[in-house]
Amino acid sequence: MRYLDLADHLRARLAEGRVGRGGALPSEAELATEYGTSRVTVRRALDLLRQEGLVTSRQGAGWFVALDPVRQPLGRVTTIEAALEAAGATPGRKVLAFGFVGAPAAAAAALQTSAGTDVLRVERLNLADDRPFALVVVWVRGDLGADLSRADVEHAPFYDLLPLRGVALGTVHQTIGAEIADAATARSLDTDPGIALLVARRVTCDTNGAPVLYSEHRYPADRTTLEIEFSLNVGVLEHV
Repeated sequence: MRYLDLADHLRARLAEGRVGRGGALPSEAELATEYGTSRVTVRRALDLLRQEGLVTSRQGAGWFVALDPVRQPLGRVTTIEAALEAAGATPGRKVLAFGFVGAPAAAAAALQTSAGTDVLRVERLNLADDRPFALVVVWVRGDLGADLSRADVEHAPFYDLLPLRGVALGTVHQTIGAEIADAATARSLDTDPGIALLVARRVTCDTNGAPVLYSEHRYPADRTTLEIEFSLNVGVLEHV
């Protein structure tokens, strides 16, 4: 059987919903036996379906039906947890690292302090239905981080924690880019090295314009979309 023919069979299978618990597909070995072909052919067929956005793989776990990406609006500030709940997923979080470090160059520039100044660094994994969804690293200004514990950040987002400590949050500046997942990031996100990632870098300021947080959010590109809605007027349209 050619891999293109096998891909056609598997597409029909997906359309009929004939998959296992949690959207899992049979293993490559099981599919090879079922269709009387080689694992190389199975892998090529699955790779084709992955390029089409129909399936995804998880290291050590196998192949799964691809879920619809979570939509995150850019026109207003929201948390990952809120976006997941709006998409019907159960959010979770796991703190991977918590401690004071010398601010790296990017964090120092964002927080308007000197490189090497003590800041609180928190690395966490955001989960959707117990599966990795985003890898987030947050640097908190040192004077604010001193009042936070690991238990605090394990149970609530910074946008909830800081106002409870008297910080009035004001503005957010966010830039969005892309990069390729290295081995460590792919391992944390339970995906393959070399996949495309969406990277959102966010500076959050208080109402006086002073930066209080700098964060980097990394998402596998197939798990979320970042959306914004624009209003148009005649003056704008005349210049398009």
